[in-house]
Amino acid sequence: MAEGYLTTHVLDTARGCPAAGVRIRLYRMEEAGPEALADAVTNADGRTDAPILGQEDFRTGIYELVFEAGSYLKASGAAVAGPLFLDSIPIRFGITDAQNHYHVPLLLSPFGYSTYRGS
Repeated sequence: MAEGYLTTHVLDTARGCPAAGVRIRLYRMEEAGPEALADAVTNADGRTDAPILGQEDFRTGIYELVFEAGSYLKASGAAVAGPLFLDSIPIRFGITDAQNHYHVPLLLSPFGYSTYRGS
């Protein structure tokens, strides 16, 4: 059994606070197509209440986190009229070590985002 697990969180860099209420979906990219693994919403600290992928399902492979940022940006008042510049934000990444912790955060503003492999 793998000892690794996957966590994430969302920070609103425009407002300088955690982004609460962001829906996050996780997929494993398989040859037959994406396999849905998790669906969570960030809490008041901008984190999911538990790892978005726990040890029992953790393995090497290609994954995709989809952050539904548009609803959060609208609710926070940061969104402008008309179509949003950012709405669903997919981040595709690889896990090569099933014994390790992977942390993939999203730093969000209405017109840009960044991510990195955290600790």
